[in-house]
Amino acid sequence: MSETIAYILSLVNETFASAIVIVSASMLLYNLSRNQQSGVARTSALMLGCITVIYVCDVLIALDPSMVTYRAILRIQWIGIAFMPVAMVHLSDSLLATTGQPSRGRRRRVIRIFYVLSAAFLLLAAFSNLLIVPVNIAPEFFSGAFYSVSSGVLFPVYVVYFIIATVFAWVNVGRAAQRCLTRSTRRRMRYLQLALLTPALGSFPFAVVLGPGQEYSLLGLLLVNVANLVIILLLVFLAYPLSFFGSRVPDRVVKTELLRFLLRGPMTGLIALVTILYVTPATRILGITGASFAPFAVVAVVLLWQWFVSIALPYLEKWLVFAADERDQFTRLQTLTDKLLTREDYVQLLEATLAAICDYLRVPTAFVVSLLESEPEIIAAVGPVRPNVTKLRDEAALLREQLASAEEAQLVVWNGFWAAPLNRRDSTGRQVPIGILAIQARGNDIDLTADEQVELARFLRRADQTFEDLSVQTDILSALEGLLPQIMLSADTRGEIEYRTPSVTLPAPAHQPALPPDLADAEQFKEQVRAALRHYWGGPGLTNSRLLDLNIVRHGPSSADENPTQTLRGLLLKAIDAQKPMTDRKMLSPEWTLYNILELRFIKGEKVKDVGVKLAMSEADLYRKQRVAIDAVADTLMEMEMASLKEESA
Repeated sequence: MSETIAYILSLVNETFASAIVIVSASMLLYNLSRNQQSGVARTSALMLGCITVIYVCDVLIALDPSMVTYRAILRIQWIGIAFMPVAMVHLSDSLLATTGQPSRGRRRRVIRIFYVLSAAFLLLAAFSNLLIVPVNIAPEFFSGAFYSVSSGVLFPVYVVYFIIATVFAWVNVGRAAQRCLTRSTRRRMRYLQLALLTPALGSFPFAVVLGPGQEYSLLGLLLVNVANLVIILLLVFLAYPLSFFGSRVPDRVVKTELLRFLLRGPMTGLIALVTILYVTPATRILGITGASFAPFAVVAVVLLWQWFVSIALPYLEKWLVFAADERDQFTRLQTLTDKLLTREDYVQLLEATLAAICDYLRVPTAFVVSLLESEPEIIAAVGPVRPNVTKLRDEAALLREQLASAEEAQLVVWNGFWAAPLNRRDSTGRQVPIGILAIQARGNDIDLTADEQVELARFLRRADQTFEDLSVQTDILSALEGLLPQIMLSADTRGEIEYRTPSVTLPAPAHQPALPPDLADAEQFKEQVRAALRHYWGGPGLTNSRLLDLNIVRHGPSSADENPTQTLRGLLLKAIDAQKPMTDRKMLSPEWTLYNILELRFIKGEKVKDVGVKLAMSEADLYRKQRVAIDAVADTLMEMEMASLKEESA
């Protein structure tokens, strides 16, 4: 009976150790993939790496290695054990630095000393018996050769070092929690202070303290299993507050990403692992070979788990991520995400409708023309025939008037085509044409039968709704182009208000005037310029731009009638004019390319396709050179701002 219990406890211990490896390695990769620039992410990765090394060695020992390999693993395990104390201290220092209390030298020197001590303990464990001594044991409930470790003469020194480092890290995180300004960040910091017990509990070599072989007794196995279970729970608990540090997205997004990662990553790995470990004992009862059945069992379990996650995830997000008063908003956001389509999706829907019309009316060609811009544009077409673009442009106003007076499904004859209006209601409720659906005429007169008129009216309503949705979504995306840079800046600067500022603020050098905080980052500045150019003639990218805080804008209006938005537009035009070469203008001259792109795309508002034709370049090449041109405008604006600040400070 005792042997059976010992076998079960040993199998459970192997499962828990493997689970810790999966969870810690997954969280290490998750933190590094999200924000490699964050000091908290890097130092937490070091700590999680130490845990991973320790428990990978435990898993390898369970695989019944040779005696030489067994002893080597016991020493290699000290890579994680030796460096865990300094990893905790380094993480606590990074957390304290996020609250505006960076190291001024003392903490940094202490951390370096701790790294030297950890390296020394690792060398002692790897190449001598002064710290640990591998000993051969014979467990009561297990057959075969086993090794354990006993303490060397310097092991008490490591214990003192471990205790000092743990207390030091605990105190640092406590100081960080006291410095937090907001309730949420203080709560998360307290969570982290408690979660520091995870590496301390998981890395300390309790087997050395208990005595050689005690970890294989029934009591030792039970205690190890309980400790491993607690470590798994604390690792997940540790992942929650660590995910918020250095994040540039709202808390809701952080929680959602973490929930999805845990369910689709570590949980999937754990379920596959449990299936592999327990399918062999289970199949013995059924009389099936476990090695043959295991692959099918793993595939089946993983597929069932993914199916369950896809069904349960929306409900889990709704109840675990959103507060009660936000759940309706979450439902609307999900609905909006599901309903939003790309421009290409809408074009494909229009082309499908046009193809159905051609098949039903037995005509070879149909197309849709947009009247939303200053000039008509063919956005979807099927068949070999296209209208004369010049004639379409010249007669667009007349055709618009004819369509405005036409009733639903009433066709207008135009240049060998039958044209029908695509309408949208304006603010007064009146139907106004926003597009044209044209089909190649079957003759000089409209000879549709009654059934064909009914079907054509149905197709027109479908095309009308699709085109109206396309125009509405275009307006939404156009507004978002200007708003997203402002939203990103708000997210980037969110962490700055959650902590106390440093007690000593170093003044900026006199030769380097300071930009507004939101625009100090070069990439953010260029993104603001990009949004302002996209909305050059009006829109949130210009009217809500953080560029309005620039010194050249605030002190720029030359007359009382000029507002800051007009001033910014004038400065953008000045920066664009600065890109003109000194030579005579030529549309296809390489040195005029940047200025031509800026003028045609933003000042004149022409479409990418038309600009590409005028400049004889592909759309991909045009987009690449457009980015270069926008960066040049941003650099010019930056130079103008720095010159203004220097002049003001002189």
